[in-house]
Amino acid sequence: MSRQSICSIKGTISYIERHLDEKLDLDTVAGAMHYSKYHLHRTFTAVTGTTIHDYIFRRQLTEAAKLLVFSEKSILDIALSCGYESRQAFTAAFKDMYKLPPAKFRERQEFYPLQLRYVLQETAGNADIKKSDIRFAEEGDIPAWMELVRLVIDGYPHLDEKEYMQDLKERIKQKRALILLWPGLKDRAAGVMAFSYEAGSIDFFGIHPQYRGSSAAKLFLDKLMEEILPGQEICTTTYREGDRADNGHRKALMKLGFAEKELLFEFGYPTQKFVLSSVNEEDCDEKGKQQAGKEF
Repeated sequence: MSRQSICSIKGTISYIERHLDEKLDLDTVAGAMHYSKYHLHRTFTAVTGTTIHDYIFRRQLTEAAKLLVFSEKSILDIALSCGYESRQAFTAAFKDMYKLPPAKFRERQEFYPLQLRYVLQETAGNADIKKSDIRFAEEGDIPAWMELVRLVIDGYPHLDEKEYMQDLKERIKQKRALILLWPGLKDRAAGVMAFSYEAGSIDFFGIHPQYRGSSAAKLFLDKLMEEILPGQEICTTTYREGDRADNGHRKALMKLGFAEKELLFEFGYPTQKFVLSSVNEEDCDEKGKQQAGKEF
């Protein structure tokens, strides 16, 4: 993606952020930015990995959630300020994404974002990266790591940043955290992965929006499965099928070869376990039979 395209999408994002309290759609934004809506749709999706409709939808609901917790505005006023024409339409959309109606969410007084503002780099995310570029994270990488966490927050509902930071520091000490820095930039992360040796689990996996069309995710998995946990089954969790809060995370895991497993609840949120095996199904079945009597 060219620098000109990236700059145009940065300008588009700035326009959206200034008008989150209005009714926004592709036609409106394209007209304001003097682009054809087809060109803007293609370019925005190519640069950010998400559609402009989804970005606006999630950003407005995130701002609505913030107002529910930190302001005394009525639910109707919040709905209108986020571009909804009725409280009913707003309530339906909010419940789809936050799993609670607005009034109940306000009662809980626990804000978490679905989508924070995308901050893009003017260099395209298609540099020639290699598996050897991925290394164990160090304490000096924490600011870059956390900046990326905020960009990929859409994949991790209920993430508490303060708790996450404490956990990250421990993971770095124990060499359970991998990072890929943006080529040529020491303070920007293109990808991060936190994992567990014992459980063989990926507990956090974030790829910068501009790198989602690259080989970065596959390289992280290759690093983990070939050099760190060779021969071990890898598991992770993501949204359940049909969850409107999912911004493509299930599809990305399945594209990487993960298989669907059992349904779970994590922090009260409905999720599903996914597993990636380094051996074939027959070996998995035989191993499962051998281990059947040893579990718990």
